[in-house]
Amino acid sequence: MSSDNRAALPSHSDILAGVAHYRKLARERPRASEIIQPTANQYSVWSFPRPPEIRSVERTLRVSWAGEIIGKTASALSVIETAGAPVYFFPPHDFRQDLLVKADHVTLCEWKGAAMHFDLTLENRRATHAAFCYPDPLTDLGQGYERIAGWYAFYPARVDRCFVGDDEVTPQPGGYYAGWVTPQVTGPFKGGAGTKKW
Repeated sequence: MSSDNRAALPSHSDILAGVAHYRKLARERPRASEIIQPTANQYSVWSFPRPPEIRSVERTLRVSWAGEIIGKTASALSVIETAGAPVYFFPPHDFRQDLLVKADHVTLCEWKGAAMHFDLTLENRRATHAAFCYPDPLTDLGQGYERIAGWYAFYPARVDRCFVGDDEVTPQPGGYYAGWVTPQVTGPFKGGAGTKKW
């Protein structure tokens, strides 16, 4: 990620001052009867940690858009956090970077820091805010978020199709989060109505 992109982001100290309150918020959980119990081949998002963790991904990921596969990797990293489906990050050499156009849109995560968002463009097609990356993630928690610096995640609802192995992805509810829901992960997932405090 270029220094120009990093310069457009707030400093770590400014981010930490702004998110300190959110890190301390008490979180709610759905009723026990609402949490879907995973089978032996599944895992529940309610067993995921907070703060989130970075994990290596063994399966191959694919993203298709505008009639072609624009990303494919066997070297992805995932971010897992309580109540959310995994968010998958592609190394920059494993997708079509030439399709990215930087958007005037930055979001803040209380754990990972500032994310820059990108549109996908090809001929007369445009997918707004379809991808994002953390050019300079926070490192104060020692969770290894620097491993995803300059890597890119895709919103499955803003591209045509996403796959984890042979499993087609369903977008995490609500549209705000970029989680990839597959048959291996059980919810309920944050993002829908009434889940803001999860």
